[in-house]
Amino acid sequence: MIRINENYTKLKASYLFSDIAKRVSAYAQANPSKPVIRLGIGDVTEPLPQVCIDALHAGTDEMSKRATFKGYGPEQGYAFLREAIAQNDYAARGCRIEADEIFVSDGSKCDCGNIQEIFATDGLRLAIPDPVYPVYVDTNVMAGRTGGVVNGRYEGITYLESTPANGYVPSVPSVPTDLIYLCFPNNPTGAVATRGQLAAWVAYARANKAIILFDSAYEAYIRDPRIPHSIYEIEGAREVAIEFRSFSKTAGFTGTRCAYTVVPKDLQAFDHAGKSHSVHALWNRRHTTKFNGVSYPVQKAAAAIFTDAGKQQVKAMTDFYLANAALIRTAMLKLGFSCVGGDNAPYIWINTGRDSWEFFDLLLNQAQVVCTPGAGFGKCGEGHVRISAFNSRENVETALSRIAAALKA
Repeated sequence: MIRINENYTKLKASYLFSDIAKRVSAYAQANPSKPVIRLGIGDVTEPLPQVCIDALHAGTDEMSKRATFKGYGPEQGYAFLREAIAQNDYAARGCRIEADEIFVSDGSKCDCGNIQEIFATDGLRLAIPDPVYPVYVDTNVMAGRTGGVVNGRYEGITYLESTPANGYVPSVPSVPTDLIYLCFPNNPTGAVATRGQLAAWVAYARANKAIILFDSAYEAYIRDPRIPHSIYEIEGAREVAIEFRSFSKTAGFTGTRCAYTVVPKDLQAFDHAGKSHSVHALWNRRHTTKFNGVSYPVQKAAAAIFTDAGKQQVKAMTDFYLANAALIRTAMLKLGFSCVGGDNAPYIWINTGRDSWEFFDLLLNQAQVVCTPGAGFGKCGEGHVRISAFNSRENVETALSRIAAALKA
């Protein structure tokens, strides 16, 4: 008799954004004359930078000629992209990251989910923020690291509460943990962590022989020069941290798919006998076994953002979304809500003071605007909603006008 992985039965029936899509689809079918503006899921709307389009075409042309055709490439990524990443994203910020410590992939969502495979399932102590990107929790549930749900939370997780009281940046816990998930600029709250706050996490991880999984998919939106873009800007982080980066929100690659993960060679983890092992070697083994690499034209397009023209075009794109975010934040503050994000992140986290799904339904039914209910991100997300800045300026302005009218009605 074939059996299932019963850990999957602990999961909610569907993924948060699937629930949202079903509600929006039902509303749209029932109200075809009322166009919906989507400011919920964090998907970009602007075209790829021109340098990326040019590089995609050039890479495709190379694939059409025998002399320049590429078959299987290195699973870890082509050297030209890994070297560009090492130089521009790390060396330029004073971080010691070598090209062969970078693993190119088809998305940081995949990497955040897949990385947990190389760690033990029994007895591993998890520390995960609340509210949080659902993938961090769900993939550990699938792996069997958690118990059942009690009062809305999985047993076996130390929840790092992000609330108005701490500015939505959790402090290190008072108990030891082994695998720590951090995301800054944060999804969903848009909050950022200071150098001092990250240094406290690095010190905690070193003291507990723990590993930090640091998701910095939104670092391109940081404008405050005091805020670190990488965990590796903190002394000692090479010994305790893995970093995830994405081209999706940086350069509009949500439909093109390219990202990377940094696993320093200094990073060690331990077997049941206490013997240390190279995490870099373990991830390389997993990566080469289960992944055949990102396509050559897409890697060419990704490398193009590191040219002078590419940097200018990426800056223009992220500035555009940040301008949307500033409009949203200003409008919500004017309506009397407190919020964070929108200045160093493309998300605005709004304290509504009411049931988050109720507020979602209000905006959908009365304003034809889609947001994301905070309760879908965790217990501490209740009473909040996330609004995304990823849309056209016209749609953002129209959405804000509709929201204001609906809330004043």
